[in-house]
Amino acid sequence: MNRKLKDEDMDILFRGILKLQTVEDCYDFFEDLCTIAELRAMVQRFQVARMLDEGRIYSDIVQETGASTATISRVNKCLVYGSDGYRKMLDRLKEDETAEESHE
Repeated sequence: MNRKLKDEDMDILFRGILKLQTVEDCYDFFEDLCTIAELRAMVQRFQVARMLDEGRIYSDIVQETGASTATISRVNKCLVYGSDGYRKMLDRLKEDETAEESHE
């Protein structure tokens, strides 16, 4: 974790985010917190992370997401050398998908 980011206010924000219980709660909170452009940028980065995790190539990712190669490279660097934030979320979403499929 980047120690430059860690402080009490950041902890409070993240604890608050953990209190969100539904996707609708997330829409409401993040719409209040962020601009539409900020949200779209976060969505795009996570979409890039998912596609990189699937083994997709940069040119396909650029075409499908509109992300710049610099953004794709930055996300890829986080996946490979980062603090595993993307990795944890991607793996947990895969676990949820697997659990849902086994209940069908």
